[in-house]
Amino acid sequence: MTKTGFVIANLFRKKTRTFLTLLSVIMAFLLFGLLQAVNVMFNSGADFVGATRLVTQARVSFTQPLPSRLLPEIEAVPGVARVGWMQWFGGVLGENDQIVAFAVDPLRHHDIYPEWVMPDAQWKAFAETRTGAVVGRVLADKYKFKIGDKLPMKSNIFPQKNGSKDWQFDIVGIVDGKDEQWQRNSSQVFINFAYFDEANQFGSGRAGIYFLKLTDAGLAKQVADTIDKKFENSPDETKTQTEKDWNIGFAKQFGDIGLMVRWILFAVFFTLLLVVGNTMAQSVRERVPELAVLKTLGFSDGSVLGFVLAEAVAMCAIGGLMGLGIATLLGLAIQKAIGAQLPLSVDGQVWIWGLLAIAVLSLAVGLFPALRAQRLKIVDALAGR
Repeated sequence: MTKTGFVIANLFRKKTRTFLTLLSVIMAFLLFGLLQAVNVMFNSGADFVGATRLVTQARVSFTQPLPSRLLPEIEAVPGVARVGWMQWFGGVLGENDQIVAFAVDPLRHHDIYPEWVMPDAQWKAFAETRTGAVVGRVLADKYKFKIGDKLPMKSNIFPQKNGSKDWQFDIVGIVDGKDEQWQRNSSQVFINFAYFDEANQFGSGRAGIYFLKLTDAGLAKQVADTIDKKFENSPDETKTQTEKDWNIGFAKQFGDIGLMVRWILFAVFFTLLLVVGNTMAQSVRERVPELAVLKTLGFSDGSVLGFVLAEAVAMCAIGGLMGLGIATLLGLAIQKAIGAQLPLSVDGQVWIWGLLAIAVLSLAVGLFPALRAQRLKIVDALAGR
């Protein structure tokens, strides 16, 4: 029997215990892969490569609206093809059904987001109807909305001038996505900005967030820097970033995602350390006489240490690689489901961290049982002492 075969045979001598421990390792690294992918996504730096749209928001937070008077200056920046704007409405349907609702300029929004597909007649009606609204297909199917319906909606941010938070809009269009990915994201409501700007209690002149369509994706970094420098040290300092990074920043408003992920991973691996460590310690205790026989046959202390440590490495490596592999497949499925705006990917960076975790875990759970096996005295071990 080879040394590798010997290690594998010892690892699976208690098949039920080994398979249950392996299952724990697989699940732990499955969670590790997915959660680390989330952590990487939320902590990655801005990447302007290939960006065709940028978002300009207030430097402090997107919740602080930018004034409409910045529009001509942003439009004048070289490399900017078209500028639109959105104001987060804070929409509520029924009693407390939160929905994604933005006030937009209909024609500009149509130009900047060709991914939203709707007949030209409906886009025209959206632009010409003061109280007009268009509803995403997913939302329309859910609530059975159709063109011509009234859309009663509350805003938890913007009351009307009379103090009421109850708004009513006319549905003039149902918007679809250009492909399956965008179609899954069609759960939004867009309302006519002109009406919102006129009727809300806080007055007009607030554009909210600017969305920029570029003439050339290669100019993204240059355009972003130019805009932010233009308004630097002004009352309306800006932060310009890619659309992807803005979506990630929007999600971060719900809490420190990175911190939550790190604490979950700590809990998972602390539990795993106890489970696998107990398995290895118990395995060595059961084989004390066998390890003594190995030494009697001429195997050195270092060889015995290596056998035990190799078992721990095999246990963690098999389970860890399987868990990371499953996480990679699930990551691809999740990324396809949620779309490219939140690109969850179990990529090479996650795998590097995963391999490092496998190495550290192997050492942590295998070193002490291996040292115990190394220090065994043949006489004491065979005598059961």
